[in-house]
Amino acid sequence: QVQLVESGGGLVQPGGSLKLSCAASGSIRSIYAMGWYRHAPGQERELVAIITSSGSTNYGDSVKGRFTISREIAKNTVFLQMNSLNPEDTAVYYCKSNLRTLGDYAEDYWGKGTLVIVSS
Repeated sequence: QVQLVESGGGLVQPGGSLKLSCAASGSIRSIYAMGWYRHAPGQERELVAIITSSGSTNYGDSVKGRFTISREIAKNTVFLQMNSLNPEDTAVYYCKSNLRTLGDYAEDYWGKGTLVIVSS
């Protein structure tokens, strides 16, 4: 069984920074990608950032230049450094990983989410 556990959310003032972490654990054979999505009230879930096993990254248009995704491979952990936060960044941030366990196929796994509130 695989678990993704996010941490680092909270309340921050506009212009501030937060760093999110997501650690994957369980019977993991290979991780092909890890990333972050967010879901704000009244909006659809959107891609924030993703990093693949090769290290390539992709960012949502609304966070480019402000957010940075990174990873610690040995700990199956991905980070999201969020700078210059604004109220539009308020959302529940979910970690997602495409990985392979003991079976033959890769599957998507999701964390339970961590709430980020940007407000003065």
